[in-house]
Amino acid sequence: QVHRVESGGGLVQAGGSLRLSCATSGSTFSRNAMGWYRQAPGKQRELVARITGGGSTNYADSVKGRFTISRDNARNTVYLQMNSLKPEDTAVYYCNAEFYSPLSGTYRPYNDWGQGTQVTVSS
Repeated sequence: QVHRVESGGGLVQAGGSLRLSCATSGSTFSRNAMGWYRQAPGKQRELVARITGGGSTNYADSVKGRFTISRDNARNTVYLQMNSLKPEDTAVYYCNAEFYSPLSGTYRPYNDWGQGTQVTVSS
């Protein structure tokens, strides 16, 4: 079973920055697509950013130009650098490995979520 630990969340003022980390176990990390997701109160969990095993990235429109996802395969860790934070970025942030679904033609997260890390942006 893969074990993941998200960290780096906290309270920050609007316009500030945070860097989230997700340390994960497992020998297949370098081959896995990894995603950062977030869930705000009363809302569904949504994809924020994804990085494939080959290093390709994609972002939700709401964070493009502000957030950057990266990975360090030697450390089995994926990062999310968040700049120019807005109050609407407030949420619990989760990382997860993803698998490619040929049926849907998209990546999907495994149904194995960790505790997440709280990000709160004050106005």
